[in-house]
Amino acid sequence: MSQVSSDRSATVSRDTLETQITVSVNLDGSGKAEFDTGLPFLEHMLDQIARHGMMDINVKAHGDLHIDAHHTVEDIGITLGQAFTKAVGERKGIQRYGHAYVPLDEALSRVVIDFSGRPGLEFHVPFTRSAVGNFDVDLFYEFFQGFVNHALVTLHVDNLRGDNSHHQIETVFKAFGRALRMALSADPAMAGVTPSTKGVL
Repeated sequence: MSQVSSDRSATVSRDTLETQITVSVNLDGSGKAEFDTGLPFLEHMLDQIARHGMMDINVKAHGDLHIDAHHTVEDIGITLGQAFTKAVGERKGIQRYGHAYVPLDEALSRVVIDFSGRPGLEFHVPFTRSAVGNFDVDLFYEFFQGFVNHALVTLHVDNLRGDNSHHQIETVFKAFGRALRMALSADPAMAGVTPSTKGVL
């Protein structure tokens, strides 16, 4: 009996009047990433998920950036969450829980995730600046809320310390990637079994 699905890849497209987005993921990839979103700083953060999560991620997005980045960032989070849900499937044989602490110079963040089948977000990042370059850091909350709602996970994000907003958010995304990697890895003791007393997630 296999521990996890043999093909944990998915492609999801989401088109609205505000954004047109396609996301492809391979949860058992090698950390390859390809992005075309018009948002370089967000792409830098998404790259952390791929590299530290050891998964392949491709995101193509066209959004109403002439207004601002809000719709595009939120909808990328939503579409990425939908792709994860499709790729994970029944969630059998996985560790289910993942956590990571990641430092970067003066900054330190902790991320804990549960592929619970229930969306929930606790996001505690006291940014020291409102923007990195021209990117509004408040939009990272929208990204994670979109992801959580559609990946059906419980996610706790805590920046424990940091003076540089770039470092703060980079530690969050690196820890997020590593927590995902742990949670989605195979649990030999749970081969073919849903990791819940309810029998479903």
